[in-house]
Amino acid sequence: MAFANAFRSILVLAALGLAAPVVQAQQVEGVAAVVNDEPITTVDVRDRMRLIIFSAGVQPSEEVLIQVQEQALRGLIEESLQIQTAAEFDLVVDTEEVDEALADMAARNGATVAQIQQELDGAGIGIETLRRQIRAEITWQYLVSGRYNSRIRVSDAQIATTLARITESAAEAQYRVAEIYVALPATGSEEAAEQRIETIYTQLSQGAPFPAVAQQFSDAPTSASGGDAGWLTAEQLRPQVAQNVRQMQPGQISNPIRVSGGYMIVALIDARDGQVSEQFTLQQITVPASRVTDATRGQLEQARGRIQGCQNLSSATEGVEGAVTTDLGSIAAGGLIAQIREALAGVEAGQATEVVETAAGLQIFVVCDRQMAGAGIPTTQQIESELRNQQLSLAARRWLRDLRNSATVEVR
Repeated sequence: MAFANAFRSILVLAALGLAAPVVQAQQVEGVAAVVNDEPITTVDVRDRMRLIIFSAGVQPSEEVLIQVQEQALRGLIEESLQIQTAAEFDLVVDTEEVDEALADMAARNGATVAQIQQELDGAGIGIETLRRQIRAEITWQYLVSGRYNSRIRVSDAQIATTLARITESAAEAQYRVAEIYVALPATGSEEAAEQRIETIYTQLSQGAPFPAVAQQFSDAPTSASGGDAGWLTAEQLRPQVAQNVRQMQPGQISNPIRVSGGYMIVALIDARDGQVSEQFTLQQITVPASRVTDATRGQLEQARGRIQGCQNLSSATEGVEGAVTTDLGSIAAGGLIAQIREALAGVEAGQATEVVETAAGLQIFVVCDRQMAGAGIPTTQQIESELRNQQLSLAARRWLRDLRNSATVEVR
């Protein structure tokens, strides 16, 4: 225990840049952990701590540094396991891929790689510390994709169920939230998680940017996107979180919230009323008023019985004198006159309405498609991608947990 306390003090002082020369010499040669016979040095931990502090924009108090140290060491242990696993599959991420990822990161932040390196140098961080983290992230993505991509199946039923659930709730108020989640430890008390979330909350209260803090400290899959969970209804949020979000204004950050499995802090980015409407894709068959007779009325009724979707309308209406077929395209229900809306009630895609007598003559409306559309309604492709990503994320977390459980990890 004495050694652990001394080691912690060394790292805290080193990260603050306050270590005496003798202490620095000790930490240069120190080993923080050994992962399957591969050492992680105190220098590695110190450099990663500085990167976390720099990236998250937190104030490096001693309390924060203790939390950052745990985060840094945990991250380095996981990266070591990922790189070691990649070696078993002869997977090597080349320098060019790391360069491209670094350039993309710089571009997203409106900077160049040279500018990022200059900022890192100013903070006492070698760019190789960042490059190591990027290399591990790319490596893990390749591993997870290669192992699980072919196994993941997203069925049409899953997509339809998800779309129905989203559509049903799309008329409700929607909230765009960002989240930071701190999971409870697998063993031991929850005191450490409580201290960690309180430290994070203090830093946010002092002005640390939420996306950067989420990216470095959150245990949620959304950490990669700065905690942004997208637009959600209250029903899609955890009950404790929904209770807070309903009372928040855009731009506000919640207090730490105790939830199942851990603690959360949420930021309300924006809110909006539900904006959803029914959308029809229609074909229209019309016998003009000037051509309406008892004979054409009967012909149109018979043609209606032959309609099977929007593909056979020409053959279905053959023999109906004066009949004209028109593609109406996509129309919101609100854009239709009441008489047509009533005729469309209960008519499913591929079906036709009864014959409707309008000012234009006798008409039949064939529903090619009908769906709810509006803000918050994703496409089926977007739903499939999201469901696939959720399954990949879950598989990745389980695999990493198994690697950790089966590894020999000695923290010194």
